[in-house]
Amino acid sequence: MTTFDDYRTAPYEGGAMGRRDRDGALKHALRRNAYAGLGLLGLLLCAVVATSLVTWHVADPSLSNATEVSPRNAFGLAGAIISDLSFQGLGLASAFLIITPTVWFWRLVLMRPARISRNRFMGWFAGLCMLAIACSTIPVPDSWPLPLSLGGMVGDAFLSVVSRFDTEVMQGLGAVLVGAGAAFLGVLILLASMDMGLKDLAFRRKPTAAFEEEDAETYDETYDETDYEEDDWDDDDSEEYASHHEEHDGAGTLDRTKGPASKRGSFFSVPIGALNHWYLSRRANKARKAREREIERQEKARKPSFFSRLLADDDDGLDALSDRMEPRLERSAQPGYQQQKPGPAPDMGYSGPEDFAPQSAAGYEDYDEEDDWNDDGPYQSSPVGIAPPELNRPSSQPGNRAETNERAQTKPAGAPARGGKGKGKRMVKAGQGNLFSRQDEYQFPSLDILSEPESLGPNAGLTADQLEHNARLLEGVLSDFGIRGEIIKVRPGPVVTLYELEPAPGIKSSRVIGLADDIARSMSAISARVAVVPGRNAIGIELPNARRETVYLREMLASKDFEKSKAKLPICLGKNISGDPVVVDLARMPHVLVAGTTGSGKSVSINTTILSLLYRHRPEECRLIMIDPKMLELSVYDGIPHLLTPVVTDPSKAVVALKWAVREMEQRYKNMSKMGVRNIDGFNKRVRDSLAKGDEVTRTIQTGFDPDSGEPIYEQETLDLEPMPFIVIIVDEMADLMMVAGKDIEGAIQRLAQMARAAGIHLIMATQRPSVDVITGTIKANFPTRMSFQVTSKIDSRTILGEMGAEQLLGMGDMLYMAGGGRIQRVHGAFVADEEVEEIVAHLKLQGTPDYLEAVTEESDADQGDNSSAGGSSSDAETLYDKAVDIVLRDRKASTSYIQRRLSIGYNRAATLIEQMEQQGVISPANHAGKREILVPEEGATM
Repeated sequence: MTTFDDYRTAPYEGGAMGRRDRDGALKHALRRNAYAGLGLLGLLLCAVVATSLVTWHVADPSLSNATEVSPRNAFGLAGAIISDLSFQGLGLASAFLIITPTVWFWRLVLMRPARISRNRFMGWFAGLCMLAIACSTIPVPDSWPLPLSLGGMVGDAFLSVVSRFDTEVMQGLGAVLVGAGAAFLGVLILLASMDMGLKDLAFRRKPTAAFEEEDAETYDETYDETDYEEDDWDDDDSEEYASHHEEHDGAGTLDRTKGPASKRGSFFSVPIGALNHWYLSRRANKARKAREREIERQEKARKPSFFSRLLADDDDGLDALSDRMEPRLERSAQPGYQQQKPGPAPDMGYSGPEDFAPQSAAGYEDYDEEDDWNDDGPYQSSPVGIAPPELNRPSSQPGNRAETNERAQTKPAGAPARGGKGKGKRMVKAGQGNLFSRQDEYQFPSLDILSEPESLGPNAGLTADQLEHNARLLEGVLSDFGIRGEIIKVRPGPVVTLYELEPAPGIKSSRVIGLADDIARSMSAISARVAVVPGRNAIGIELPNARRETVYLREMLASKDFEKSKAKLPICLGKNISGDPVVVDLARMPHVLVAGTTGSGKSVSINTTILSLLYRHRPEECRLIMIDPKMLELSVYDGIPHLLTPVVTDPSKAVVALKWAVREMEQRYKNMSKMGVRNIDGFNKRVRDSLAKGDEVTRTIQTGFDPDSGEPIYEQETLDLEPMPFIVIIVDEMADLMMVAGKDIEGAIQRLAQMARAAGIHLIMATQRPSVDVITGTIKANFPTRMSFQVTSKIDSRTILGEMGAEQLLGMGDMLYMAGGGRIQRVHGAFVADEEVEEIVAHLKLQGTPDYLEAVTEESDADQGDNSSAGGSSSDAETLYDKAVDIVLRDRKASTSYIQRRLSIGYNRAATLIEQMEQQGVISPANHAGKREILVPEEGATM
């Protein structure tokens, strides 16, 4: 009886294969990799479907459930529809939906594809139906959310058919038998469709005695069993060869092994583990021997089709291209390297290890199995599955083993791995970071520092029935107060729910708005905000949700609205009523006025605004000036590289910083005028283009006239300009500054608010006391964009927004955002913890030290003259007075505001100068209209 060891001594047929040409190897590699890519794409699709099934929720919108609730499925609406159709049709059998396709695609990746046919697809569908029938026999638990059985519509259809003939067969033991039988048949059919059972993996026929005797006569059994270990054989590769051999050779191999029916294995046998692998390996070796005899009998070699070789070859072909060097081409011409046809052992001198060892030393001295293994011969089978024992396995001879190790060690260390194109994108970036990037390159903070959004669970939101009930209840409350109308739309959000009321004809909006407190009381809500919906015949009634959702800054920064925003200074405010991110552009506002009481979320909003800028801009792109009279809120940012000056806490220095911003604005306007541009974007673009081209920025100026001809003389002035960064000035508490130097602050803010937009300077002013002495009419007129958090009274709401509503807010980041034009939008501000801010600041400090400008907080000579509280010397006061007199006499205008604007001084100082001129008789007292006459005639302007 021939044993398994006999087949390990089979002759090597790969030595008879010719070298494959370069073009054939390249095409082979490309097509092989294309099939592998197709398999990976299929596996990815299976993973998507599996994730959709796992995250299925019965309340998600689908073809059978119309709702406005956003889908909770991991893949959105598409995943909800796919999973719903699957569970509706198959029930719990949906768990087996992707098993068969996964096996198909996985075998395609391994280049061992199953022979897909229409019968296999039908078997896949039939197996799922059988499993669905098995699930339908299980009693339905109370937690099952669908109005169907556990087998879905397929199972219900089976039950309905059975119930027509016998209603008692599906009860008790009958249901158990039917379910077990259907499950057993379903599993067997699915295994067959996966090419893993029945026909392909069954124990088929045993070789006849004549065939075994022929094998024994053809090949001498003189190999020592200790030469090669049984574990060195690759059973999977043998399976690959066997399946390939069955597909292409058919009767050429299996017909020769037919025996009596009594010697055949059972056709319905199933895989039984290691014994099955042993049998497949044995069958593969027998098939290889039979094929060798077939080649020997044929005069002309038979070459399989390209597609067959593509599926059978387990090499990607790239090794043949990379290793096909000149010395290896020369080896093929050496006398010891000759192609050998498989044949009987006596013709090959293949009688035992003693005869084989000298042949290996003489004819295979520099042999590389990876080169000749890709050669084409009369017939090429799976090279890995039937590799020669002496080449594809560790040799028992010390010389060969050492030679192999030496070749492996002499391979260049930097050579890429064979069979691959190189490292992936992440690996390339990581590997080249130290070579091609600067060590001091600025790195933005990571989003991992910020907290992830918390899930409120599946029952956090209001269901459609609850929303409908609240809408009907709200209509009843309004009818009790004599308001007729209908709730036409409900828009649930993360914090509040908006009910749109369409009032009956003749109902005034003011009546409904005035009932806000009564509506809140009747609906048992904390507060209710009522306002007209712009552009629609509806009145919006906003009621808070029972469970409030926290909006996290990380969610806003990771949203597409922020990542793909083309805004120059994007700021993440939070989410609107519908739950959509609200990202605004500070450059287009261009200034923001923020108000809110203590604890309303104002300071957190300032932090989110600053972090939005820090996550988007480098220090050379955006610089910050922070003014914090309270010395608590903004001091944490002290030391980051974006600052122009340390955080200003002294109100007197804050006035100096604002005046520096005015001077910087004027200087920027001069530079832009020289360049002939209108704003900072055009200036920076022109400067960068000039620097990129290496050109000097010049302009033509007139320096005088030619004394001989009288023609003007022009010269080229070289402008040493650099791109200008945006400057954002953040004032956390405006009330303290207004108390110290109200007029000076108001004047500087007014000039910046009116002119600083084109220069790239923007203001963010915040206060917790929105009274008229802090937010004056001048400031309100120049700040069209305002944000109001919760305030204490309607008067404060009117002061900041011009209308009521801010007093009805919920606090903790709930705000009303008024953009330019007066349109108000309710936004739920994003939250960021103090610990997260500190960690981000620590990261930014590691990126570099700030480049402070001392001029920001140092008083200039003009500022010292303007500061009335500082007093100053009498000579400085007289100089300032003389300037004021000259202005009045020259321009023939005498007013406090005019002197204040021309001299850039405070209102109190300008009023003092006007009174002094009145006392000295330069101007007259103010008349009933407030105008003054200039008493000094024009020809006597000098005093």
